[in-house]
Amino acid sequence: MSNQKYTREEALAFHLDPTPGKWEVTATVPMTTQRDLSLAYSPGVAVPCLEIAANPELAYDYTNKGNLVAVISNGTAVLGLGNLGALGSKPVMEGKSVLFKRFADVNSIDIELDTEDPEEFIKAVRLMGPTFGGINLEDIKAPECFIIEQTLKEQMDIPVFHDDQHGTAVICAAGLINALHLSGKKIGEVKIVLNGAGAAGIACLELLKAMGAKHDNCIMCDTKGVIYQGRTEGMNQWKSAHAAMTDARSLTDAMKDCDVFLGVSAKGAVTPEMVQSMAPNPVIFAMANPDPEITPEEAHAVREDAIVATGRSDYPNQVNNVLGFPYLFRGALDIHARAINDEMKIACAEALAALAREDVPDEVALAYGKTLSFGRDYIIPTPFDPRLIHRIPTAVARAGMDTGVARRPIIDMEAYELSLKSRMDPTASILRGINTRARKAQARMIFAEGDDPRVLRAAVMYQRAGLGHALIVGRAADVKARLDEAGMSDAVDELEVVNAANTPHLEVYKAFLYNRLQRKGFDSTDIHRLATRDRHVFAALMLAHGHGDGLITGATRKSAHVMELINHVFDADAQHGAAGVTALLHKGKIVLISDTLVHEWPDEDDLADIAIRAAGVARHLGLEPRVAFVSFSTFGYPVSERAEKMHRAPHVLDARGVDFEYEGEMTVDVALNAHAQEAYPFQRLTGPANILVVPARHSASISVKLMQELAGATVIGPILAGVDQSIQICSTNATANDILNMAVLAACKVG
Repeated sequence: MSNQKYTREEALAFHLDPTPGKWEVTATVPMTTQRDLSLAYSPGVAVPCLEIAANPELAYDYTNKGNLVAVISNGTAVLGLGNLGALGSKPVMEGKSVLFKRFADVNSIDIELDTEDPEEFIKAVRLMGPTFGGINLEDIKAPECFIIEQTLKEQMDIPVFHDDQHGTAVICAAGLINALHLSGKKIGEVKIVLNGAGAAGIACLELLKAMGAKHDNCIMCDTKGVIYQGRTEGMNQWKSAHAAMTDARSLTDAMKDCDVFLGVSAKGAVTPEMVQSMAPNPVIFAMANPDPEITPEEAHAVREDAIVATGRSDYPNQVNNVLGFPYLFRGALDIHARAINDEMKIACAEALAALAREDVPDEVALAYGKTLSFGRDYIIPTPFDPRLIHRIPTAVARAGMDTGVARRPIIDMEAYELSLKSRMDPTASILRGINTRARKAQARMIFAEGDDPRVLRAAVMYQRAGLGHALIVGRAADVKARLDEAGMSDAVDELEVVNAANTPHLEVYKAFLYNRLQRKGFDSTDIHRLATRDRHVFAALMLAHGHGDGLITGATRKSAHVMELINHVFDADAQHGAAGVTALLHKGKIVLISDTLVHEWPDEDDLADIAIRAAGVARHLGLEPRVAFVSFSTFGYPVSERAEKMHRAPHVLDARGVDFEYEGEMTVDVALNAHAQEAYPFQRLTGPANILVVPARHSASISVKLMQELAGATVIGPILAGVDQSIQICSTNATANDILNMAVLAACKVG
């Protein structure tokens, strides 16, 4: 659970804009010509149909079956909200589908079945089997979920996995492996107490027993106390399977001298006195959501030697299902598995545990704003560890092959691991990283255009997301009116509005501005007018005097005009080495284009400066810079006087001795295509360029807008680099989210 603040309206807007829901279908083949349509559908589609009819295994080759999972629910146990019905569960199931794609590149479709009859549910899912490579059951109440899953596993020849049970169990097992490692205990010897005899609790205990926990050392409790042999009240066959031979009758009794507590029950179920009674070096997994059975603070107050995990993201050691189900299915799908068995789940848990014991990559530390290392507060990997995608599925796939559930075993595991590394979107971790850094910085962000609803919405999001404090330049009455019109009246009291009439620093601002502009044709009247009436200048003056940490502007005026106004206060021009860098995010790739803001027609020295500025931005974003000076020629052909400066710019960098890769001049295809680069074995780039330095501002603008309009690239920028203060200039067609992204960059001082 996050500790970020959001309103009901914001949550609804997130699921409404830009289109209702959270995913859409995109064709993976051309669909433009008549020939394309004939191949995609009739008559060309008949050929693979006949092949599959003759050999059903070919469905994995000629259709999307091999990378398609159904997320299926009837809505009888939605999150902690209870029985909301099939339609009420759809936002959750859509969200689960998005997580499959985001974390493991698994295509997923959500299906909500309007029945509470297990037999009807089972029949519906079974009949859909030919469509999918796997079935993820979700939010189905116990005990029906046990019946449904077990029957479908018996009747279907693809993996069927109830994540509420087994997802929690796998991550719990991974954390317990490491907790016992730290406490010097063995799973076959420890006494384990589980509170919460629902789907997740039973699955946790079953998996731990499969890993070596002894039945006689495990006690399960529910709301009526210990589940013991001979108990009749509130029992069913799944509870009875774990009934213990014990004299303990309450959770308090059971926890005396126990080594491990696992909770999937309710807030406050465990007291400090219970924790105090546990064995030395106790392990406490308080996984109730949104509030744990006991908080880490409460547990550590009585037992400093305790290792504590919860289900929440704002505490260490989060037991998060997203560490498991995407990668379990990724590995299972890639071997065309018939099932996900215990061995595959154990392999997943062991691989997760092993990953947490290794050194944590720098990008993870960057994303979380702190260094993580194996220990009592880090026994489970973080969900954004980039190694998960290639480490966990390989372990799962090996276990599936070893246990005979693979239809198509992987022959070259090394090549498989490399393919997994390449299939994930690197931009997601970059954006996560800068958001985390921004949250740590807690910057006071100046939003210069307080009369624009997009800017106000971005400012509200900035503050409510816990990124820092928003300062709005504008008149209070105008800000209130715009917020009312945008349906955000509740935010009026949250935002601090600043203007020339209410600042105590106006005379200081005017003296500073007069000192800068008195020899540029500005008299004291001009200075007063600029400082009091122009919001861009006023906002820049605030920033120059330390009355804010970053500045966002440009949403309502053309960037050239905004740059002119900012230069009244700062040296943000070509003469002083400033440059504009725009980030393009498209299909998992990120490319920086520069200069998109400052230099109209740079010479070779300017181009070298621009490359250096862009390399700095790249490193701020977590990229290792590879610069290409691009033109319509490649290494002197065709000969053109216009391309000469692009040819000379790398030589300028040679003389400066910079510490990043660069090459040029070259066409864009040579810069971005590794295969095209092979035709020039002498060139110095070790891979496709991630920074394109273009000949002029007009070509930069054309390139960015073409990618944005035709390819649908996400555009962040232009990022103003080379200025002493953190200033970001939005485009006039920026959305509230675009403006928020610029604020995040400004908070991180990217530039």
